[in-house]
Amino acid sequence: MTDMLQFDTETARRVEAVYSTPDVIAQRAEVRALLALRPGEDVVDIGAGPGFLAAEMADEVGPHGRVHAVDPSASMRGLAAGREAPIEVDDGSAEALPLPSASVDVAVATQVLEYVVDVRQALGEIRRVLRPGGRALVLDTDWDSIVWHSTDDARTARVLAAWEEHLVDPHLPRTLGPALAAAGFEVAPPRVIPLLNTGDDRDTYSAGLVPIITAFVRGRGGLDDDEVQAWADDVAALDDATFFSLNRYVFVATSGR
Repeated sequence: MTDMLQFDTETARRVEAVYSTPDVIAQRAEVRALLALRPGEDVVDIGAGPGFLAAEMADEVGPHGRVHAVDPSASMRGLAAGREAPIEVDDGSAEALPLPSASVDVAVATQVLEYVVDVRQALGEIRRVLRPGGRALVLDTDWDSIVWHSTDDARTARVLAAWEEHLVDPHLPRTLGPALAAAGFEVAPPRVIPLLNTGDDRDTYSAGLVPIITAFVRGRGGLDDDEVQAWADDVAALDDATFFSLNRYVFVATSGR
């Protein structure tokens, strides 16, 4: 297990800011379109973070549906509980969901399972809490898909190599399809949601990611404060020459009846 990113109060606020960017708002819209939630459905958002997706799903399932926002971070749960939406915020992990068996119609885990040590256990938990015929959506990133322009490619490679230590499996999507099938799901062909930032706009996923990366990688992989700050200053100064691309991979699966 790696020394993963800790979602303390400061990091939680930084993540909240990143999740407020148009890039991630558009990603959530694609996720909701794939789910096609219906009024009255019960949903669990696993690793709900600051609660944006949970709140949006609560609007879609309406007053007769329920959305459970589950997260192990007290800071994240505090942010989720502050959303103006009727969501139920619970302490819990992907490997031990605080829900009865066969209690929800839909389970969602976005940018979560790559942090999980026992993915097989987590998928078993998703299968357990879903009702027969229930739907699961899992979204994770393969961090080898990242393209981030800078004036010093070698330095950027060192920073991104150290950043990969923030989670358990930086390449999880490569094995998610077979893992879902082994857990008893019927799995649709995966989809990709690209995040692409170009130009001098600062209200982007990549711009918001920079302070999270710099706070995490200092002292890792031989990186000192000066080198990390030089990288951050470099990518921020590119302005019109900014180019960032990263792929999210989405798996939609159905539990057996």
